[in-house]
Amino acid sequence: MKKQKGFSLIELLIVVAIILIIAAIAIPNLLRAKMSANEASAVGSLRTINTAEIQYSSTYGIGFGTLGAIGSSAPGACTASSTNACLIDDVLTTGNKSGYTFAVTLGAGTPPVTYTSTGLPTAPGQSGQRGFCSDQSGVIRFNANSTCDPTKDAALQ
Repeated sequence: MKKQKGFSLIELLIVVAIILIIAAIAIPNLLRAKMSANEASAVGSLRTINTAEIQYSSTYGIGFGTLGAIGSSAPGACTASSTNACLIDDVLTTGNKSGYTFAVTLGAGTPPVTYTSTGLPTAPGQSGQRGFCSDQSGVIRFNANSTCDPTKDAALQ
């Protein structure tokens, strides 16, 4: 009688069980790393918005602008104007980037001399945990509850 070559069912089940255990350990770490990367991107985007707001205000002399005013309306070539300054990319201009939603709220007055920018996770606990915000001071603040208020929350260090 010939001896057959191959793996038994038990050996295959053991290999599958080992792979599942490794996946159970690796997947949560991957998700945490993705959230951390999204949060770092949100902070970078708020820095970009702060820089663009200051440049917009000093270039056009009409105060601060909305995301649409400081951004670019379409990919590709952009002609700068006070309504479409081309200071931030078209992805950030839409208000959604890397699992975060961005908004700029202008203060009262004409021209607006204050603004508040926020970056909040689109799916708290999945795309990011912390909310980030800033204002004309340029200080980026955060809140662990996926919200942010630049007058109350802690500064990012």
